Amino acid sequence: MKGYNPAIKDGVAYVQFAYDVGLAIGLDAAEKSVTAMTERAPIRHQRRAPKYFEFQPYPLRVTQTSPVQEIGGWRTLPAVETTVFDFGAISVTYQIPLSGKFSSLARLSELLYDNETLLADSRRLVEELIRTIHPSVNRPQISSFYEDYVIFQIRAFDDHGAHARLLAESPTLIAQVLRSDEDLRSEQEVQDALSVQVSYGSEDLTLVDWVAAIVFDAAADDTRAVLEFATVQLLELRHLDHQLDSALERYYDALTLSPKGPFSLFTKADDKLREIGQLQVESAVLFENINNALKLLGDQYLARLYQQAARRYHLTSWDTSIQRKLKTLESIYDKMESALSAARLEFLEWIVIILIGIEVVMPFLQGKH
Repeated sequence: MKGYNPAIKDGVAYVQFAYDVGLAIGLDAAEKSVTAMTERAPIRHQRRAPKYFEFQPYPLRVTQTSPVQEIGGWRTLPAVETTVFDFGAISVTYQIPLSGKFSSLARLSELLYDNETLLADSRRLVEELIRTIHPSVNRPQISSFYEDYVIFQIRAFDDHGAHARLLAESPTLIAQVLRSDEDLRSEQEVQDALSVQVSYGSEDLTLVDWVAAIVFDAAADDTRAVLEFATVQLLELRHLDHQLDSALERYYDALTLSPKGPFSLFTKADDKLREIGQLQVESAVLFENINNALKLLGDQYLARLYQQAARRYHLTSWDTSIQRKLKTLESIYDKMESALSAARLEFLEWIVIILIGIEVVMPFLQGKH
C-alpha cells in the first residue's frame, strides 16, 4: 500500500452494542442480583480531572463470558464488559487485540460494520443479564433499536510519532478505517471523516466519526467511557423520538374520535388523557435523565471530546426534535382536555334543560289525572 503504514505493537478494538431495555433500572437492586464480577465505581482517570467529573449515578459494570468469535483473521476475547445505565440502557463491549500493519484495520472495520455475529451474541448477553436483574427493571423490553460503534485504540506503534505521520501522509487510510470503507477515495469524504480531532497533549489524538473512532493513546479509559456514553445517549434519543412519533400518530386520531354516546366519549377520552399525561411525564423524565447523567464541567479535554462527539452524532438535532414533539403532545393533551370539558359542560346543560322541561310538563300531566 502506498503512503505511510506503520506496524501496531499494541492495540485493541472495542466493539460496542447499545440497547434500550426498559423505562428505568434500579442499579442497587440490579447489583445485588448479579452474580458475575461487578464494578460500581467512578471512571478510572489517567488525566487530572476535578472530583465532580462523574456519572449520576455511576453505571453498573458487569463482566460476562462469551465464546470467542472469529472475525476474519481476528478473534474476540472471552471476557465481555456490559455497562448498565439507570435510564434503561445497556452497552455491551467486545475486545479484539490488534497487531500488524495499520492498513489491516480498514478490512477489520468493514467486517465489524453491522456484524451480525456479534450483534446476535450481544443481544443474547443482554437477554441473559435481563433475566438475572429482571425485578430491578421497570417495564423490561429489549428494543428493536440498537447502536453499534467501534473504538480502535492504538496504544503503541513500532515507530515514535507514528500517529502524526499517519495523519499527514496517509489521511485516506485513516478515513477508510473511520468510515468502514476500503474503497473510500473522495477527498471531501476524507476531510469530513477527519474533521473531528481532539487531543490532550502531543502524544495522543482521538478522531471521532459516525461509525468508528480511532484513539492514539496508551491509556484511554476515560476517553472510551465518554464515547460509550455518547453512543448510548444517541440510542436513547432515537428510541424516545420513535416512541413519540408513534404516540403522536395514535393521539392525533383520538382528536377526531366520535364514539357513540356521551358516556363512551367521556370514558375513552379520560383513558386517552391519562395515557398522554403518563407518556409526557415518562418522556420528560427520561429526556432529562439522559442529558444529565454525565457531568463533565471542569475537565476541558473530556468536555471538548463529548461536545465533538455530540456534534458528530447530531445529538442537538435529536434534542430539538424530541422537545418539539413533547410540545406537540402537550398541545394535543390541552386540546383533548378542552374538548372533553366542553363536552361535559354541554352534557350538563342538556341535563338541566331536560330537568326544566320535565318540571314544566309535570303539572300538565298531573292535571289530566
